Amino acid sequence: MSVDADQLFLGRQPILDREQRLYAYELLFRSGGQDNAATVTDGVAATATVIANAFTELGVEAALGSCRGFINVDQEFLFSDMLELLPRQTVVLEILETVKPTPAVIDRCRALKAAGFTLALDDVIDFTPEYDALLTLVDIVKIDIQALSRVQLMRLTLQLRPKGKTLLAEKVDSREQMEQCLQLGFSLFQGYFFARPTIIAGRRLDHSQLSLMKLMGLLLADAATEQIEAALKSEPGLTVNLLRMSNSVASGATGSISSLNQAITLLGRRQLQRWLQLLLFASGKPNTDNNALLLMAATRGRLMELLAEEIRPGDAGFADQAFMVGIMSLMPALVGLPIRDIVSPLPIADSVKAALCEASGVLARLLGITECSESGDLPGLAEQLAQQPGLDARALNRAQTAALAWAGTLTAGK
Repeated sequence: MSVDADQLFLGRQPILDREQRLYAYELLFRSGGQDNAATVTDGVAATATVIANAFTELGVEAALGSCRGFINVDQEFLFSDMLELLPRQTVVLEILETVKPTPAVIDRCRALKAAGFTLALDDVIDFTPEYDALLTLVDIVKIDIQALSRVQLMRLTLQLRPKGKTLLAEKVDSREQMEQCLQLGFSLFQGYFFARPTIIAGRRLDHSQLSLMKLMGLLLADAATEQIEAALKSEPGLTVNLLRMSNSVASGATGSISSLNQAITLLGRRQLQRWLQLLLFASGKPNTDNNALLLMAATRGRLMELLAEEIRPGDAGFADQAFMVGIMSLMPALVGLPIRDIVSPLPIADSVKAALCEASGVLARLLGITECSESGDLPGLAEQLAQQPGLDARALNRAQTAALAWAGTLTAGK
């Protein structure tokens, strides 16, 4: 059976370190139409092929930047030659719990380890002697904390910690679970506490961040320059930086920029909006709970913007609205307020409000595609893509790769 290179879905979930800094993504690659059990061998070949294509044609390796990509490996895929095409310094091979530690599996893992691959053991809930040989080969042990009581988790951690492996807590759903795992010595963390915005503890944005949001709303609403100027005047720091940037842009021209009105005119509204967006998402303080969510918001906004450009090429206004929907959709988790309360005072387009508050319109559909992609909901993603003319799996993956690379530039050098 031939493999259609277009049938590639990419989902991802952040993996964070002890300071809640982004360490890696778990990447979920699947080929479309391979759910029939009778074609499992072809499905494995298809999955391996599209993964290899993703790292070459789509440039996922470059998009991950300093982060790594965890990839699920089942029994069939473990023995596929395609596995060895993956970049060994970038990926972590996550051996699923369904893979039994047979002598053949141990030999294969030993060969992959010798070839330079990093191995992880997935969904561990207990430790039995039959897994001892496999445990010596893996670098990371992912423990499913939801399947264990507090006492069971403590016992398992005490059993594994002397083995010298990096412990990753998966399915972390609350701050209490996060703090317990920190105390037990876990190094990495993954779960809806970080990746599902509605569960992250709310925290209000500071005054400057709220001002940035309001300024972006004014720009998207095509407000008069005088309104934008008045809003900027309440933020002296922003005003000084804007004038400095405008003077830099105007270098070589006659005279210099001496007023906000001149600066806004010279830069142009689209460039001004981009500057404000970058300031918002580059403003997260290191080692704060909001940092990972801000990066996720930046990635979501950029992904939606790129998807909008796919379905309406040349429509910059629509792309701008898509970006706004993406970042605004995560604001409830940051400010601890319902989305309606956040949106109502902002002068943003009705289509943006409808997408956020009513889940209606094309922008809401793009948001649904983005959310399914982030959570790895592949059936939901396939359904959403089928309902959106002008988008297919390949376009989505191109956009995801570009969005991740763009978001990485916001934290470069921090």
